[in-house]
Amino acid sequence: MNFNDAKNEVLQVLSKTERQHLPKLLEWLKTSDDLDDFLVDNQSVILQSIAEDLRVCLPLEAMAPSETMAIQKTQQKPHPTVHVDAFLYDEEAVDSLCEEGKMSRNYCLNCGSHRTAPLEFISHSFSIPELHFLFHNVLPDLSGKLVVDVGSRLGAVLFGGYLYSAASQLVGVEISSEFVKLQTMAVEKYGFSDRIQVIHADIRSQSALVQNTDVLIMNNVFEYFMEPSDQMQAWLFISQNFRKKGALLVTVPSVQETLALFQDAVFLETFVLSQWIEEVPLDYTVYLKNDTDPDSLKQIHLYRVL
Repeated sequence: MNFNDAKNEVLQVLSKTERQHLPKLLEWLKTSDDLDDFLVDNQSVILQSIAEDLRVCLPLEAMAPSETMAIQKTQQKPHPTVHVDAFLYDEEAVDSLCEEGKMSRNYCLNCGSHRTAPLEFISHSFSIPELHFLFHNVLPDLSGKLVVDVGSRLGAVLFGGYLYSAASQLVGVEISSEFVKLQTMAVEKYGFSDRIQVIHADIRSQSALVQNTDVLIMNNVFEYFMEPSDQMQAWLFISQNFRKKGALLVTVPSVQETLALFQDAVFLETFVLSQWIEEVPLDYTVYLKNDTDPDSLKQIHLYRVL
């Protein structure tokens, strides 16, 4: 059915609808999650294609062999936790893996019994809905802006920023050579090299880059990959170099929650948030589709440099 035929069909349905039910039908057309599958944007399709390409290059847990610390810290969580990369595996993909017996959402409280409890999932990447929310509802127009993703991992933020924003340059700083190769592969395959650059480095070696950044993004970036002393050094580096007035900082989780993990009094006295950044309130209800976890959106925090 072509556009004109489909339009006429819709108009006929509306003309046949009883007058008292017409407002309800129109409201449903505007707001219902039932239509989400018909409204998938082209950018999301490209992101899904990239995710599919990267999936075959990684084990199911999407961890690089060099990430021994992250694996150990995940295993040491109070409740059984597994890493499921949200960019690679959406809820539908996780459901399929569970049906195939390749993944489970639960663990046994008493081995051999039917007493089970939900596993906790953790991701070091944004999902595609979260990327849409980030670039359409959290951040302003990025025309002419430099966006830097600290610990860019699989490049989800870079790809999302390329497709969902007008940022003039998107730079990923990634310490893992395995992930740098994967990001570079995707950048070259999808023709993103005009605006995306991936740097293989520790962010602490990139002072000039950080000083010139307009938007800095940090998603679960240090806690699982550095010892506490290195994490504190990294945060001090960020606070000392990311000083451009009005620049924006995006973090998951909040900066306050991250700093609360440190017990070093000298560090906490040095790190005075109120003299560096202020939090910008976000409306987490503006993007709630049926494939979006509202709790995951609430983990995204935005700050402005004073």
